[in-house]
Amino acid sequence: MIDLNDLAMFVQVVRSGSFSEAARRLRMPSNTLSRRIDRLEGQLGTRLLHRSTRKLALSTEGQALFERYAPALDQILEIGQRHADEQTLSGSVRITAMAGLFEFFGMEWLVKFYTRYPNISVDFLLDDSPSDLITERVDLALRTGIETGSGFKVRRLAPDEVILAASPAYLARRPAPRTLRDLAEHDCLTISNRQGRSMWRLHGARGSQEVSIKSRFAVNDMRVLVQACVAGLGIALVPQLLAGPMIAQGKLVRVLPTYRRSGTGFGLQLVYTSRPPVPPAVAVFAEFLLEGLGDTPASPSWSGAGR
Repeated sequence: MIDLNDLAMFVQVVRSGSFSEAARRLRMPSNTLSRRIDRLEGQLGTRLLHRSTRKLALSTEGQALFERYAPALDQILEIGQRHADEQTLSGSVRITAMAGLFEFFGMEWLVKFYTRYPNISVDFLLDDSPSDLITERVDLALRTGIETGSGFKVRRLAPDEVILAASPAYLARRPAPRTLRDLAEHDCLTISNRQGRSMWRLHGARGSQEVSIKSRFAVNDMRVLVQACVAGLGIALVPQLLAGPMIAQGKLVRVLPTYRRSGTGFGLQLVYTSRPPVPPAVAVFAEFLLEGLGDTPASPSWSGAGR
C-alpha cells in the first residue's frame, strides 16, 4: 500500500521545484526525502521524476500522478489544519439568553461543542429581564422582541409578535378592556424592569401609543409570567408563538386583538456586542449556536421565553 506521506512529499517536491527546497519546507534532510521518493517510485514501478544536478522534471507518469492526487491531498491537509486550529482555539464566551433555554434546547449540542473546542469556556446568564450588554460584559445575547441599539451586529433568526392575553377566569371576573386606557384599570403582569417603569408601548391602527399600567405581578422569567396569566392573575404581554397554543387550548384569550407591542418585528435575534473583528472564540460559538438552532424543531417555547 502506498504511504500517503510519501505521496505528499512527492507533491511538495513538484511544487518546490527542487529536492533541497522541498526538504527545507518539510524540515527534513534532503537525502531522507530522496529515499522516500525512491521508495514511492519502487512501489509504483515507474519513474516519476527525471533528476539531474541542475534540473528536475516530471515524467509522464509523474505528471498524471500529480494532477490526480494533489487536489485530494490538499483537502486532507486542510481538514487536518482545521482540526488543529479548533483544538488550539481558546478563550471564554459570555452569553445571555432566555431563562428557559435548556428546557427547550438540549445539552447534547454543548457536549459536541466542548469536544470540538476543549479550550473554550462558556458562561451563561439566563434571565428574562432586560440587561445592559456592555455593563455585564456580554459577548452574545439571544433575545426576542427587543430592539437592539445600532452599535451592535444583529442576526435575525425568526420573526415574532408580542400580544396582550388573559385567561377566561380573569375575564370572567373583570370585563375585557375595550380601549388602551382601560388597561390602567386592570391587573397587569410584567417582566421585571430594572428601570422600574410601568409603561407599555403598543402599536395599533393609530400607530404607536404609550399606556400606563398597574403592574400587580412582575417576574424575570417569561415561563412564570405565562403561568401567572393562565392562572388568572391578570393581563400580560406574551409572545404570540408562546400564547398561540394556549389560546387554541382555551387557556388564554387575546385581549385588544388589534394591538401588539410596538417594535416587535425584531423577533428572535442573536446580538454580537464585539465590534469587528469578532474574537475567534465568540465567532465559533456563535456559528455553533446557530447550527444548533437550525437543528432544533420549531417550537412556540423558543420565541416565547424572550428577553
